[in-house]
Amino acid sequence: MNILGLMSGTSLDGVDLALCSIDGTGYRVLAADTVPYPAAWRQRLATLEQASALEYAQANVDLGHYLGATAHRFLRQHADLPCEAVASHGHTIFHQPTLGLTAQIGDGDAIAAETGLPVVSNFRTLDVALGGQGAPLVPVGDELFFGRYDACLNLGGIANISYRDQGRRVAFDICPCNMVLNRMAAMLGMDYDPDGRTARQGTPDGHLLQQMEGLDYYRQAPPKSLGKEWFVEHFWPLPAATDLPVADLLATATRHIALRIAAVLHGRHIGSLLVTGGGAWNRYLIESLHGLAPEVEITVPDALTVNYKEAIIFALLGYLRLGGRVNTQASVTGARCDSIGGTLSGLLPPLG
Repeated sequence: MNILGLMSGTSLDGVDLALCSIDGTGYRVLAADTVPYPAAWRQRLATLEQASALEYAQANVDLGHYLGATAHRFLRQHADLPCEAVASHGHTIFHQPTLGLTAQIGDGDAIAAETGLPVVSNFRTLDVALGGQGAPLVPVGDELFFGRYDACLNLGGIANISYRDQGRRVAFDICPCNMVLNRMAAMLGMDYDPDGRTARQGTPDGHLLQQMEGLDYYRQAPPKSLGKEWFVEHFWPLPAATDLPVADLLATATRHIALRIAAVLHGRHIGSLLVTGGGAWNRYLIESLHGLAPEVEITVPDALTVNYKEAIIFALLGYLRLGGRVNTQASVTGARCDSIGGTLSGLLPPLG
């Protein structure tokens, strides 16, 4: 089946699109692209949690039309490649599973109206309703597509990891990653810190690092997950309260991220690690991680896998949903049971 995966991450880089041919045991990327968010959309999404109920509802519909129009243009550019359905992660605005709440906007019906294709969206809400974290969801694809590695690490807005433990897949969010690094880089007028060059010029601050390391979340056992609310309330006030140079802030945050990841690797006896997501291109971060965990074989794969792994796996999750197969694992999320998550919009395609 050919299905288009759409991914919008917490780092607000843009919309990742990956048109994949999937049969459930393997995949082939037929075409892929990233469409950066216009400045107006970046600003709107960055502050939406503070908006009124009407503004939130309007943004949900508007983003659905935007995602649908973006997907439609992409598919027209690749008109020689058939597409049978769209699987959209949406953009997370609220994620508080302890309240039974997670919200990814980007209305699936609006996407279906723009593309004329069946759409699967709202992948996380059923798992949360079942008492789970609703995250991470990518480990299903890690198991099927990248199981040859002991663990898979994604360095997106949030760093998360998945691995096998006593015959079952386990995964959780480790710490904020590009969410904090990009916010610090923005203080210098940059979208991000290329290769971690500015961070490399800085010096980690011991006091700030100690504060970061002492956050309660890191003492919680999985399953667990992070949302922007936690970042805004608990993490960002720590660097925001200092007058450190931005280079030192970036150096401190990079050290913290590397320390948190290394602690997970050491505690689980992981020998081989696949690293994807935008942070995989941060040489300073990868070097810092290697220095803290030299016994781990770290693999940064080809650019297509690094940049589009999450979009690829959401295409898989949509494929599984359309086929009535489990796409959310209770061993990962802590829910009462495995589930087949995702809301269907539009007509179902013929499956065979």
